[in-house]
Amino acid sequence: RQKGDTNMKFKKQIPNMLSVFRLILIGVFIALFKNERYLLSFFVYLFAFGTDILDGWLARRNNWITNVGKVLDPLADKLMLIAVLACFWFKGVIPLYIMLIILAKDAIMIIVGGILYSKHVVVYADWFGKIATGLFVGAITLTFLQLEFGICPFYLYAYFAAIAAALISFFHYGINTFIRNRKKK
Repeated sequence: RQKGDTNMKFKKQIPNMLSVFRLILIGVFIALFKNERYLLSFFVYLFAFGTDILDGWLARRNNWITNVGKVLDPLADKLMLIAVLACFWFKGVIPLYIMLIILAKDAIMIIVGGILYSKHVVVYADWFGKIATGLFVGAITLTFLQLEFGICPFYLYAYFAAIAAALISFFHYGINTFIRNRKKK
């Protein structure tokens, strides 16, 4: 019986291990990008995104959701996005304001999320956040196509859509969290 409990505890940590792996991939991405290995860095980004999808699916499908995972998963996602945008900005591919808007939004979400987590309140991802994530994946893909092959000169417009969705998601999270906390009181 004890072996089964240990095995289940290990399995329940698989999504968290994937999130930690995604954090490690941030460094791999930056190193490849810095060495102008853009195609490889793009594949690392896509692989990291794939692990994000996989860890979420595993956690929901098998009920392996943990409080640590509720924090670790979005943290890994936000840090990867910020790393990618910072690399693009340093390369001169995107303007500074794109990175700063997302950096400010994500910093606020990380800080507020940490405060709420310390009070045993966890903010869950919803469809607004998933749509914003999808739009950022699209914008980043178009940016790499422009950077590597010069075939997507309109890639910046994709960031405007992604930023709009991210800001809608940000305010939606804030309003829902505020309303939920008011109802508890």
